[in-house]
Amino acid sequence: MTMRIIRHADCRPMPWKNGGGVTTEIMAWPPATGLDGFDWRISMAQVASGGPFSVFAGIDRTLTVLAGSMRLAAGAAPPVTLSPTSAPYVFPGDVSTEATLIDGPVLDFNVMTRRGRISHSVQRLEFAEPTRVAVGEGASLAFFASGSVRVGGEDIAALDTLYSGDGPDVLEIEPNEPVSLLLVSIRRQ
Repeated sequence: MTMRIIRHADCRPMPWKNGGGVTTEIMAWPPATGLDGFDWRISMAQVASGGPFSVFAGIDRTLTVLAGSMRLAAGAAPPVTLSPTSAPYVFPGDVSTEATLIDGPVLDFNVMTRRGRISHSVQRLEFAEPTRVAVGEGASLAFFASGSVRVGGEDIAALDTLYSGDGPDVLEIEPNEPVSLLLVSIRRQ
């Protein structure tokens, strides 16, 4: 398996679809297709104030809070409170969604996939000892929410991402400190 390192410093900031803030795009497929043409997209957003989310027709989303906390109301689902200890939250991107910040700004991690073509899952892993992480078929991304590690002789910092488009394989991760990792699996349907 070939892993590519996506350094946080190399990721491009861009305005939200609704103009209400800025997101940092980590990766989208196909590349350079814009906000209405992607099959899948991975990004981080700094949320400075509450308000409506951008609507993405035909998109399934998973949001994981990295810092801060928010109350999220998505469509008819009961509102949920999300924090850095919450499980990743799955919701449709084409329903009215509103965020209320609880104690200041929020940093979140977003995965979006085109419904009917692509599906995804997000798993939060935390560890402090050398760990083997299995990645499956299809595209996989390992986003390091916190902590620095070595993988395959390479130093990986917090907010960096490892990408593989040709799993399965096993990542041998050597943490320098406690690590919070978000493992994203993307599959064609």
